[in-house]
Amino acid sequence: MLDFRNISVHYGHQDVLADVTFRVNAGDRVGVVGPNGSGKSTLFKIVLGELGTDKGEVIIEGSPRIGWTRQNPEPDSESETLLEYALRGIPGLSEMEAEMAELEGDLQDPAKMKRYGELQTAFEHLGGYDIETRVKVALGGLGFATDEFSKPFKSFSGGWRMRAELSRVLASKPDLLLLDEPSNYLDLPAVDWLQKFLKAYDGTLMLISHDRYLLRTLTNIIVEVDAGTATRYEGNLDYYLTEREVRYEHLKAAKENQDHHREQLQRFVDRFRAQATKAAQAQSRQKLIDKIDEARIVLPKRYTQSGRLRLAPPPPSGVEMFRCEDLVFSYDGKRNILDGVTFNISRGDKVALIGYNGLGKTTLMRIIAGTRAPTGGKAVLGHNVVPGYLSQEFAETIPPDVTVYRNAKNVWDAAGGGPEKNFRNQLGAFGFDENDVEKPAGVLSGGEKIRLAFLRLFLAAPNFLLLDEPTTHLDLDGRRLLQDALKKYTGTILLVSHDIEFVREVATSVLEISRDGIRQYPGGYDYYMEKKREAGGGNKEQGAAKAASAKPVQSPSPGPACDPKELRRQRAAERAKIAPKVKELKSTMERCEKKIDELQQKLDAASKELFEPKPTTDFAAVNREVRTLQFEIERYTADWEAAGTELESLQN
Repeated sequence: MLDFRNISVHYGHQDVLADVTFRVNAGDRVGVVGPNGSGKSTLFKIVLGELGTDKGEVIIEGSPRIGWTRQNPEPDSESETLLEYALRGIPGLSEMEAEMAELEGDLQDPAKMKRYGELQTAFEHLGGYDIETRVKVALGGLGFATDEFSKPFKSFSGGWRMRAELSRVLASKPDLLLLDEPSNYLDLPAVDWLQKFLKAYDGTLMLISHDRYLLRTLTNIIVEVDAGTATRYEGNLDYYLTEREVRYEHLKAAKENQDHHREQLQRFVDRFRAQATKAAQAQSRQKLIDKIDEARIVLPKRYTQSGRLRLAPPPPSGVEMFRCEDLVFSYDGKRNILDGVTFNISRGDKVALIGYNGLGKTTLMRIIAGTRAPTGGKAVLGHNVVPGYLSQEFAETIPPDVTVYRNAKNVWDAAGGGPEKNFRNQLGAFGFDENDVEKPAGVLSGGEKIRLAFLRLFLAAPNFLLLDEPTTHLDLDGRRLLQDALKKYTGTILLVSHDIEFVREVATSVLEISRDGIRQYPGGYDYYMEKKREAGGGNKEQGAAKAASAKPVQSPSPGPACDPKELRRQRAAERAKIAPKVKELKSTMERCEKKIDELQQKLDAASKELFEPKPTTDFAAVNREVRTLQFEIERYTADWEAAGTELESLQN
């Protein structure tokens, strides 16, 4: 489908890509990985025609319909709603629908009838008849509430606009899907939904991501872009992680041999270039040196820029790190972002704060850090607790024109300072040597910036880390570096992250925030998901909120005792109250079961015709019918499951 042939791209004197050659076949699910700034997004821009090449070309075979997310989505008009924007995912579809509506008024004309048939076939092929259903499913899965579908698109923030753009692309069912860090704009529940959606996508996928969960579960080919080259690994993420180490050892040995050979040649040239009897030989060896320099082996950036991250043991504190009771917060005094929140965090806990964006996760972090005050209730830090807050905007809060040394020294002096030797030891503990300390912060890589941010954080000696999306600017190796450091850290952590693998490895408990309040889960991420599944909530927010086996943060006080007769009367009244709803749900389930049986019979017949075709069989038409029947069966099955879950909850 895509053939990259000897692609070279230069920005000034920098070689971003040099003679890159690899192929993407139809149906491949390719994960594109590599350090930040290595040229991954450049590959996408070349495919989309947004960027030319200095050398080579990309061959796109078969004219596939390509789906990708734009960086600055804008509505067509001031009044365009969220749903209308998302429905524009397939170019020309709305015009096609309008022309069909116009032709429906006069189908007696054979020419118009023929045109209508052509349009109908094309409209069906593009998924026009179920596009609205797909769009609504995608919008809901990415965190939009149903009542937001009719809101003006321009009223949403940049992050939510990118979600709408993503739902627009996903629902268009492109042949080739290019996704560049799609999880950056998502919260953890939406990432989980996206993974399940893309798992069912049957086209060709190219995914640029540092998210190991998405790469591990969605891709079967890895293309590593690093040091100007692109290497295709014929396997999944785990295969790539193993094979790249083997490849690196071979590359390292080859580079050592090359450097040694060049050094010998250079010594001969330096020694004999001035002697007439050896001048010809020196000149010959200089030519060999020039050839070696042209084909110089370059080690991948991820090795040459790798660092370390050692977190110091936390200062002592009391057992209780933080407690809040009936916490309320509002920005405008009218709408509460947080309302009646009650929970506590103990020393040594590593808690993941999970929930959809907009429900107050960052606000809660800021209240604990002391940068915001609650508008109601209590928020209390424990004895000797020193919070260390790393915000989402940490990269922007580090002065870019100030050196690494001065960025850290200012914080060190403000915290009380100490001997220069101790300060230098702190720099070394976070991977900064004498060659790094004079670099301006603005030229640091994503991994170096987060090491500097953690260094500044730990110079104040915190014992309660508040980490808001700490992995956003990190590549695969940077995330693993941070993950390993936090797992070994003996202090207390409250973190927000959209990286499921990171949360799974670091968190020992989960605090879920939803529209129904806050609920604590004493186990890690897998335990949390297990309890949600047991509660029948799947990935839906309300299902998680109803998880019966989770520990409620605040239980209602028991009421006065009832005698058995009064208790029976109350139960009878409750049953009578829910009886109409129970009847409605049972009716829905019966209707869905009947419809599923009918559709399954039709699907069996259509499938049989494909396997045992007749001379008159129209394979294209039968295939369309099979896809439509499968979609309808899935839709009615989902309705049946939803009704069954609600019925079980009512009966319990």
